This record gives sequence, structure tokens and C-alpha cells, in this order.
Amino acid sequence: MKQRTGMITIQGDECMVKKIGGSEITIKKLAEKITFLTEKSSLPGTDIPELSIYQRSAPSEPISYLHGPSICLIAQGAKQVILGDETYVYDASHFLVTSVGLPVVAQITDASGEYPYLGLALKLNLRAIAQLIMDENLPLPPVRPSGRGMAVSEVSMPLLDAFLRLIDLLDEPESVPILAPLVQREIYYRLLVGDQGVRLRQIVETSSQSHQIARAIDWLKDNFTQSLRVDDLAAYSRMSTSSFHHYFRALTAMSPLQFQKWLRLQEAKRLMLTDHLDAASAAMQVGYESASQFSREYSRLFGAPPLRDIKSLHRISTGDNR
Repeated sequence: MKQRTGMITIQGDECMVKKIGGSEITIKKLAEKITFLTEKSSLPGTDIPELSIYQRSAPSEPISYLHGPSICLIAQGAKQVILGDETYVYDASHFLVTSVGLPVVAQITDASGEYPYLGLALKLNLRAIAQLIMDENLPLPPVRPSGRGMAVSEVSMPLLDAFLRLIDLLDEPESVPILAPLVQREIYYRLLVGDQGVRLRQIVETSSQSHQIARAIDWLKDNFTQSLRVDDLAAYSRMSTSSFHHYFRALTAMSPLQFQKWLRLQEAKRLMLTDHLDAASAAMQVGYESASQFSREYSRLFGAPPLRDIKSLHRISTGDNR
């Protein structure tokens, strides 16, 4: 399994030491703010609709979900996100950016009662990013391979400062509608001129292969219960079938059919867990024609047959360890 992360190296240069010291001060302020806000409310949502904050006092179990376009920062602790056969590790020195909805398995790996995990996530408004590129004569970002729709980068002082100002706005809710979009625009600017600028530009530029794959992903999310012909989806994306396969796998680490299967199984799990459907009914509702195939593929993804997995999740949620 490949692992992608980064490390800050403190060099002898005095400016570098001062820069890292400034980052540590800002991260500490961010941690204090997240602690205060999460102790006031156990819900991750905030008065800034795109911003969520999190605190956890112990490492988490691996959780499978669709990770949408976002930037995630950690003020304390560490987390790993698995996409395909690659693991992305980030902490207080690094951020995770995702340019398109991707099926991942995520796990908080560093958290304790004394030093809880403290993090935040900001959903990216791709239209606003595209508008920013159109409106301003932005300098071109460092050229890097676009690769996956997910990456880890070293966090910068300007980006940290912008996030601290964004979260500080939660103290003055009357200012949020006016000032939050301005700070978010600054965050988009910092991303566009940084290491991940190429990745974001390719998603929002309509002529790029990444943008066309993003359209295909949106179609799959809305139509995953339907039978899928990859040739038709490639045509919808205005690409040849071979090119579509290549770029889809490059961006998402899986094939279109694997992506559809993942969406179906996640929805089936939700239907069994929250709507109390039996396995056969859930399988049919998400598009499976064979209950045995559904059970095999469910077990492969979640590590247990549907009935056993749902019973286990119910026991965990109710605190019944029998």
C-alpha cells in the first residue's frame, strides 16, 4: 500500500525557524477555538454552512464514505484516508485537499483524552473557484502531476491565518453572511497559487479530462441504481471509452463499475441500518438482481455478510457488547 504524506524539516536557517514558530502559534489558537466550539455543541456543523469542526478523544474505527471536494485541516492529532491502494496521512503540519467526490476509508489515528483530535473541514465551492480563476489574473501554480483527485500538502502560514479568521467569524454570526465568503475566496486563492493549484484548475476547467470525469462521477452518484454501460458514460463525458477508463481510474483509483458498486453497497448499508430493510430488499432497491452476488460483494467491501454486519453496528450504537 502506498503512503503519501510530508514532513516539515527544521533547518538551521533562522527565518525557517521563525516561520515554523509562527505556524505553531496559529495552530495552537486554532486548536483552542475548535476545543471551545466543540464543547459548546457536539454537532460538527457551524453557522458557516460549508465549515465543519470535529473533536475526538480516542482513535476511531475505519469509516467508509464518499469524501466530497474539500480541504481538511488538523489542529491536533492525525488522520489517515485510504483511496484504493494509497494511504494519505495528514496532521497539524499538513492538509488534505480533495477536488472531486471519492470513495474512501478514513480513520483518526492520533487522539487521546489529554490531547484530543481537533480538526475542521471546508467544502469547496467549485463554481466559486472557477469564477475566481476567470475574474483574476492569477499567477500560475507550481506545475505538478495532477494524478489522483486527492493530495496532502504542507500547510502554509497564510492558509492557516485565513482559516483562523474564518473560524473566528463564528463569534460574530451577524458578520458571517458578508465576511465568510471573502475569507473563503482567500482560501481558494491560496490553494490555486499553491502546490495543488493545478489539481483544482483541471477540475473546474470545462475542457479538461478531469472536469469531464467529475461530470461522470456526478452522473453516477445520481443514477447508481441504473444498469451501467461504460461506453454510454464515456460518450456522456465526450471521451473515447479507452481514454475514459484511463482518466477515471487515474482520478478515483477505481473503474467506473467499481465506483458504481461502491455507491450501491453504501446505500444498501444505509437502508438496512436506518430504514431497517432486509438484505434482499436493500439489494433490489439499489439495483442488484442477485441476492447472492450482493452478499458476496457486501462481504468483500465491509468484511462481513450484511446481516452480521448490521447486527454488529446496532450493538455498537446501543452499547450492547453481548
